[in-house]
Amino acid sequence: MKTNSLWAVVAATLFSTAALAQTVDVKGAWVRATVQGQKASGAFMQLTAKDKAQLVSVSSPVAGVAEVHEMKMDGDVMTMRPLQGGLDLPAGKAVDLKPGGVHVMLMDLKTPLVKDTTLPLTLVFKDGKGVQFKKELKVPVSLAAPAGGHMGH
Repeated sequence: MKTNSLWAVVAATLFSTAALAQTVDVKGAWVRATVQGQKASGAFMQLTAKDKAQLVSVSSPVAGVAEVHEMKMDGDVMTMRPLQGGLDLPAGKAVDLKPGGVHVMLMDLKTPLVKDTTLPLTLVFKDGKGVQFKKELKVPVSLAAPAGGHMGH
């Protein structure tokens, strides 16, 4: 029995060390404030993965639905849709989630997003071996990217 307990502790330690090795740096995160009655908004940030990874899902308790979306022009029509299969994050290369491009879409908002507050946002990643890991954020709510933000919006 003691041997099994020891192995459980060793396995848990190794697993937690492997999980800690999964790093994605998040910079300049912000979410656009809403007005009363508005049921959707976007969250923006810059993601840099230490090793190859993929952003596979997002969630927030303030949104009924949270998805990674892409906006692009299809002829003269701008389209926005969920990004299928996740967002690839090449090792060491910054990937911008920004207005007019790939971004986090928060829909079915349960409350207005008020300027100068924060909201919780969970990002779920998958590493190159298929192992999932999460990053919990407190994202500032703003009318535009914070001053000195990396995207200049």
